[in-house]
Amino acid sequence: MISWKGAEMGYQGLIKKQKEFFKTGKTKKTAFRLFYLRKLLRWIDENESHIIRALNQDLGKSETEGYMTEIGMVKEEIRHTMRHLASWAKPRYVKTPASQFPSASFIYREPYGVVLIMAPWNYPFQLTMAPLIGAIAAGNCAVLKPSAYSVRTSEIIKRMIKEVFPSCYVTVITGGREENEALLNEKFDYIFFTGSPRVGKSVMEKAARYLTPVSLELGGKSPCIVDETADLKMAAKRIVWGKFLNSGQTCVAPDYLLVQHSVKRKLLHYMKRQIQKMYGMDPISNPEYPTIINQRHFRRVCGLINPDKVVYGGKSDRSALKIEPTIMDGVTWDDAVMKEEIFGPVLPVMTYYDLKEAAAVIDAQPKPLALYLFTKDKKKEAYIVRRLSYGGGCINDTVVHLATPYLPFGGVGQSGMGKYHGKASFDTFTHEKSILKKSLRVDLPFRYPPFKEHLKIIKKFL
Repeated sequence: MISWKGAEMGYQGLIKKQKEFFKTGKTKKTAFRLFYLRKLLRWIDENESHIIRALNQDLGKSETEGYMTEIGMVKEEIRHTMRHLASWAKPRYVKTPASQFPSASFIYREPYGVVLIMAPWNYPFQLTMAPLIGAIAAGNCAVLKPSAYSVRTSEIIKRMIKEVFPSCYVTVITGGREENEALLNEKFDYIFFTGSPRVGKSVMEKAARYLTPVSLELGGKSPCIVDETADLKMAAKRIVWGKFLNSGQTCVAPDYLLVQHSVKRKLLHYMKRQIQKMYGMDPISNPEYPTIINQRHFRRVCGLINPDKVVYGGKSDRSALKIEPTIMDGVTWDDAVMKEEIFGPVLPVMTYYDLKEAAAVIDAQPKPLALYLFTKDKKKEAYIVRRLSYGGGCINDTVVHLATPYLPFGGVGQSGMGKYHGKASFDTFTHEKSILKKSLRVDLPFRYPPFKEHLKIIKKFL
């Protein structure tokens, strides 16, 4: 483990050792990858209670929420990867055009080498481990940089990696901005970053120095649309769950609500009841309601709340780092809450009359990471899915699209680039090497000069 400041020379030595280990070819063997994935899964099983405790200390997550949104997802990702890895890693034969007769074409899957994975604090275990699983499955060595904000979980990750992997294969570097800067000044073969668009731009700029490929999992203001045909009680339940999960500190949480005018009053009524049902009349004293990560973010989120527009909640406790589930109505794009991604338990509500109007409002903003639509109208569903560009989302639910290994997860435009989860993780950390194998028995002469009348023959093939 490495955790010191101004250690660029140390980082260079570590990366050099990983590159040397990668060159031995051990990580390219499927059996080797599966061995360490099994070992990782076993460690998580045996230390589940320690991970839960760390998540509770960092973010106030309950055992159920910690398992559901972090540990359980990671375990399922490992199992899914192990089940399919052998088939993913096989060379894939593809068709060959007649112009290349006689020959065979195939795609060989090979790892990039040494990858850097930079993780955020909001789901500190899951968002570190999910890309690592893909990196290992693809045959890479990896350097992990967990967040400095989620201190307890980063310590658990550091201990886990030390006990599961040799440092020349996978290792952890802890610390803050100085360590981030030092790492980004090194030459990696791939960088996977999860965080804010602002920092993502810096990562991409640093990566450009060495033409290092990157995946950027960012965020943005993800809209949630509710039309007049929706099941309002179900919509209220699923919106409240998705918005206030992890106290709103979720990159794909509904960031703002666009509700059709005719059903807004009824929907808000159901949402208020759902908040009370899920978190009680005093959410701040509810031990199952998570905390804000630190004082800085607490102050920032509180600063987005306009008391004159609060129709539910709005209270906070600085010592407990908790902010009530809060709904604001009558919000416009001039309000502070609409100027940035909220990343907290505040839900602004806006009204629309026609779905095309709602689509135009969304389309005028940067492409979001997620979009949610509650409707029973299949034509409206098709319209939104085809009309708007966004990373991914749900029809009649929120957030859960990222919980399946069969759906690639990632952003588009300002909300990110690159995909992961399941096979998409394997593909992200894999280079597809194209090979054409030519027969030596036949050598068609018309491709060689002097060409004479060869053009007529070539046009028949091409």
